[in-house]
Amino acid sequence: MSTRRTFIKQAGSITVGFSLLGPLACTTEAQNSAPIIPGGQVDENKIDAWIKLLDDGSIQVITGKMELGQGLSTAILQVAAEELNTPFEKLSLQLAETGVTPDEGITAGSRSMETSAMSVRQASACLREILLEKTAEKYANEIASLQVENGQVSGAGNTYSFKEILDGEQVEKSVFEPTEYYGKTRRKFVGQPLKRPDLEKMVRGEAFYVQDLRFPNMVHARVVRPPSYTASLKSIDDSGLADSPGYVKLVRSGSFLAVLAEKESQAVGLQRSVKGKVTWDTGQELKQADDLASFVKSLPSDTNVDEETGDWADAASGAAITLEATYAKPWVMHAANGPSCAVAIFEDDQLHIWSHSQGVYPLRETIANLVKLPQEKVHVKGVPGSGCYGHNAADDVAAEAALIAMEIPGRHVRLQWMREEEHGWEPYGTAMVMEHRAALDSNGKIQGWQYELWSDAHSTRPTSGDPANLLPGRYVEASFGTPGQGWRGGAIRNAPPIYQTDAFTLTSHIFEGPLRVSALRSLGAYANVFSIECFMDELAEKADVDVFTFRMNHLQDERAIACLERLQEMTQEVNPADNQGLGIGFARYKNSASYCAVAALVEVTDGNPVVKQMWGVIDAGECINPDGLKNQTEGGMIQSASWTLKEAVKWNDQHITSVDWQSYPMLRFKEVSIVEVEVIDRPELPPLGAGEAAQGPAAAAVVNGIYFATGKRVRILPVGRLG
Repeated sequence: MSTRRTFIKQAGSITVGFSLLGPLACTTEAQNSAPIIPGGQVDENKIDAWIKLLDDGSIQVITGKMELGQGLSTAILQVAAEELNTPFEKLSLQLAETGVTPDEGITAGSRSMETSAMSVRQASACLREILLEKTAEKYANEIASLQVENGQVSGAGNTYSFKEILDGEQVEKSVFEPTEYYGKTRRKFVGQPLKRPDLEKMVRGEAFYVQDLRFPNMVHARVVRPPSYTASLKSIDDSGLADSPGYVKLVRSGSFLAVLAEKESQAVGLQRSVKGKVTWDTGQELKQADDLASFVKSLPSDTNVDEETGDWADAASGAAITLEATYAKPWVMHAANGPSCAVAIFEDDQLHIWSHSQGVYPLRETIANLVKLPQEKVHVKGVPGSGCYGHNAADDVAAEAALIAMEIPGRHVRLQWMREEEHGWEPYGTAMVMEHRAALDSNGKIQGWQYELWSDAHSTRPTSGDPANLLPGRYVEASFGTPGQGWRGGAIRNAPPIYQTDAFTLTSHIFEGPLRVSALRSLGAYANVFSIECFMDELAEKADVDVFTFRMNHLQDERAIACLERLQEMTQEVNPADNQGLGIGFARYKNSASYCAVAALVEVTDGNPVVKQMWGVIDAGECINPDGLKNQTEGGMIQSASWTLKEAVKWNDQHITSVDWQSYPMLRFKEVSIVEVEVIDRPELPPLGAGEAAQGPAAAAVVNGIYFATGKRVRILPVGRLG
């Protein structure tokens, strides 16, 4: 049995194996200072909460956010490198870990640059100024003669290393407002397209993800799933199981059932064997949705008038043109490339978990309540996972691994979901129905707009400490039930149009649908922007105004207009063929973050729509890494095109039937279009969240392109094959 001491050593070695950015990223808190106190809290007001000098003289940058493939690691290191005027390669990054990094909640909402990166920037600038002050004081130099460069302070012909200056001390002072931000005045590293070293690891298939974690003497687990959400376990015939190859243990708590084996293949065999030995009460049947919009609107809902300005009746009575249209989107999957995975060990009354959760601190609190341990006895270390934008099954698999590890103390437990589990049990992005009514005057100006939407809530993340928000929470012996209605605000994200109108009313109907749902990239913004931007095209046609001009006629925000003008310039030479159409879409994410305009050239042959090329313009304020920003936008556009053209969750009266890549089709590599993105960099402004800006505009661009190619308006997604 391993001890606490060996665990700490193993934790360090795992970080070496999963180094994000090369040899210097291998150093961790576990290796270079006192053992981790899992329940400890980090004071985010202190400089050393964000940046530290390690014993070997290297610099460790710290973030409470997670790397989800969005390039956060590279961008955060860039801002630190800039303020310390030290090469990017000489810095290492510590990702989210309870008791080690600041509690930054969830890595979500496209806010990592706005919050975590700017905290690192401020702390790094503070450290630079303190280093200069200490050098001047310690070596009797004029501070004006000193400069920071390459991990050193130099002046008057002398050079002093950071390690020499600090002499083993950390800078524990509170952050303050520095006199200068090099990221604004020099921009040597910031604003440059520095490469992401983690991409090479991914491409080469090197050990990088939580799915790749291995420990000595580790056992493998699989969960035996019920046939439906509401099924309960009646009985199991466990005779002969102990004689199965590699058998270690059968774990049961209420209707939660798992098997443990020495090898992963043996665990898979046991999972299949036990599945045939279990009797279930199948529970309630799932309601069917033959007609998506009608089905969604038939569900009991909670209605609220979220916004009301002006007088709709007055606007409508004097209108030259009125128009109404209904749009809908189905339930959609995260569909992670790598099924969710976690590793856990319970030892010396402490539970340690390696997870690709987007929120290690909220997960710690919730798992502590699930397994009935004090929070200080639970430690969660963030490790990148293979594919996640939103609340997928990462938290669920971590909770299940924790439950199983509690039953076999002293051994690491690795739990890997199977493809059919990931597709069939993750929390989906919800279906939505969007109804718009608008009134135009004789000059083509929008006088009034009514928007009514139907949506399930968009987030049931484990942020409240309630184990009901974790999948196993509903199945354990002392069941915590189901989450019920989640966060309402996600449904109305981007629901108020950015366009000017004299009267606007927004009414939302929040229902609780038949499927498990939570946050998927952009939440309600994807559907809201899709419908608004398609409706804007329909209004432009009624007003007999081209789609670019019609939008700009209803905008006062100069940055919004600049995005559209640049997109118009990028596409002015595009000449669609007879079976092709060029469509556009635009939005400012959350009406407060990045601006994004998208165009799509769509070709329709024999009813089959294909996106041939896409163009995007993104204004995210100060751009930290243009390549990273382009990658985020390109990926969002492609993902959105896949949702729009192909993706929809299907189910029968028992459970989900979209359990593989055939029953849940998405864009394949050969179907991905050419994508061109331009960045409008505004270094004088703060950076804005950009990871979720492209989804809505891209969907509208694709669907509007289909109209110009065929003359057919598509209002219900996915587009599929046109009749």
